[in-house]
Amino acid sequence: MMENRVMVSGQNSVMDNFVKTDDILKDMCGIIESSQKAAYQAVNTALVQRNWLIGYRIAEEEFGGEARSEYGLKTIKNLSEELTNRYGKGYDRVTLYRCLKFYKMFPEIVATAWQQSGSLLSWSHYRILLQVEDKEARAWYEKEALEQTWGVRTLQRNVSSQYYYRMLQTQKKELVKHEMEELTAGYQSDKLEFVKNPVIAEFLGLSSNTDFTESDLEKSILSNLQKFLMELGKGYAFVARQQHIRTEKQDYFIDLVFYNYILKCFVLIDLKTEKITHQDVGQMDMYIRMYDELKRSEGDNPTIGIVLCSDTDEDIARYSVLHGNEQLFASKYKLYLPTEEELRAEIEAQKAMFYLQQQDKQKAEGQEVLCPR
Repeated sequence: MMENRVMVSGQNSVMDNFVKTDDILKDMCGIIESSQKAAYQAVNTALVQRNWLIGYRIAEEEFGGEARSEYGLKTIKNLSEELTNRYGKGYDRVTLYRCLKFYKMFPEIVATAWQQSGSLLSWSHYRILLQVEDKEARAWYEKEALEQTWGVRTLQRNVSSQYYYRMLQTQKKELVKHEMEELTAGYQSDKLEFVKNPVIAEFLGLSSNTDFTESDLEKSILSNLQKFLMELGKGYAFVARQQHIRTEKQDYFIDLVFYNYILKCFVLIDLKTEKITHQDVGQMDMYIRMYDELKRSEGDNPTIGIVLCSDTDEDIARYSVLHGNEQLFASKYKLYLPTEEELRAEIEAQKAMFYLQQQDKQKAEGQEVLCPR
């Protein structure tokens, strides 16, 4: 009987783990997925090691002698600016502080990374673990995430829902565990979760794949809204599409960002495919606060946010501006913003055009024509 394992010299997890079967498609899928996993693990190990070393080096600078907290703050600010100029995104002050916290909370992680690189949590996992101040809880989440192969979103949900403390308090641990597994099943089945991770893209110096964040309908509406606003002739300059904004707990993408050089302010637009909720408006307010903190320059007016809804004619737009400038918004900004009627008409026109194009495509491919709801 012929040996179905490939003989290799040296350590190679992809080659060592391959076993030929009689199903060529199954074998091909196994080869591709194990190769993707190995590549991700290699990148992830390097990212974890880099961030630990960055934290270690900052800590050495911060604590190298007398108390130098003011010096440390200035050092991180200067480092952030220099590293961003040289290497692009991923080196803002928040990230550098997070690396310092990582080193302090996981002082032995580098030794672990080199010795057990095949079974190491990702940097995104560690970012979530940094939220857990309780040392015992943090160690438990780390152990469970590793042993149960929790995805990043599963870990975030469990930390946010106090899963550790609920497991401590309950006498029906299996019931609590089963509920958690049911609620996170969708997260765990997402094989491409790591590909969507913008942190990995930034580390490799690549652009994030924003195709994952939009449906075909959303892409169509947003592309035409971009043209629509540029053609209004009211001072709009395009800044970014699907701009990445990162908080401590989650990554967000702002659909469209403009700068209005007449109003001297940023205008953020977020499209929702379902009816607008209070959470959507709250999320936009968060975007505005972050934008004012990170992007707004001296002389700029407060950022404006517009939340759009493509699912219904009701609540088509909600405008948001913070810092007590409602009167400024009403008297000055409104002259240069598209009205709700204009936005409604544009979205409805683009929806109709999209569905017509889809019907033509389905007819050409001989498929059953699906009408919009």
